[in-house]
Amino acid sequence: MPQAPVPQAIADFLDAPNLCVMAVLRPDGSPHTTAIWYRWLGDDRVLVNMDDVRPRLKWLRRDGRVAFTCIDPDTFYRQVSLMGEVEEIYEDVDRADIDGLSNIYTGRPYPRTAHPRISVRIRVDRWHGWDRSPAEAEDPDRPRLPV
Repeated sequence: MPQAPVPQAIADFLDAPNLCVMAVLRPDGSPHTTAIWYRWLGDDRVLVNMDDVRPRLKWLRRDGRVAFTCIDPDTFYRQVSLMGEVEEIYEDVDRADIDGLSNIYTGRPYPRTAHPRISVRIRVDRWHGWDRSPAEAEDPDRPRLPV
C-alpha cells in the first residue's frame, strides 16, 4: 500500500459521499466492521461520528488503528481503502459534525437522539485504490483512480 499523502485523484474521490465501511479492532484482536458516513477533511484526515454508547468507540479509545473501504455508489469496481490511526476523539457538543455528515449524505440535519455524539478524526497513513469499473470503457473522460 502506498503511504500518505494520497494523490489528488484519490482525494477527489474521497470528497464524494461514497459508501464506506470502517474496521476497528475488538479487545480480542478480531475485526469489527460497520457501514459509516465519513467526511474527507483533506490533509490525509477523515472524520467520523457516532453515539457515545457505541462499542466501537470504546475499542477505538483502546486501540486507535482503523481501516476504511470507500466504494463508488455507482459501481462496486471503483473503491479506495485507507489505513490509519485515531488522532483525536472529542464530543460533538453543538452537533456540527453529525449535522454536516448528515447534510452530505441525506441533505438535511441529523435527527436528534438521546445520546451525545462523539467525533473521531483519523490520520491516514496508507491507501490503495482500485478501479476496474465498466463505466471506464464507456466514458474515456472519467478519471481513473491510481492503483
